[in-house]
Amino acid sequence: MKCAISEDTEIDKVPRDTTEVHLVRPIKKEKLDALFARCAIKKISLSGSCLKRLPSKAQKKIKQKGIEITVEKRRGRAIGIPLEKIAQVAELRKDYQTIREIERITGIPKSTVHYLLKHADRGKVRKGSMILYLK
Repeated sequence: MKCAISEDTEIDKVPRDTTEVHLVRPIKKEKLDALFARCAIKKISLSGSCLKRLPSKAQKKIKQKGIEITVEKRRGRAIGIPLEKIAQVAELRKDYQTIREIERITGIPKSTVHYLLKHADRGKVRKGSMILYLK
């Protein structure tokens, strides 16, 4: 499982089966220590600007643990609609339902339905206060 982590993230709420982390903002070494104690992290991804601003102590700690660091561009807000609803929208569209009919059946606004069908990067989804990465 892959989760997004920032300085505001409560480490106690990160699922224990998390193996990959995406750093949204730079975090301190102490927070990394707590994360490593809670989860078996194997890979950390972050943006180029986040890597530049990551404290040197935190970078040393990551290198000591032998964790792979990758630079990724992850733009946009996570989709706040449950995965079941997104799957339902996709299935209804496969059944040749119009966008307005899908809106009426699911209760999701038509513009959101259109976005989900045409443009959405379904790689990250919001689950409560956590952002989970699907890919």
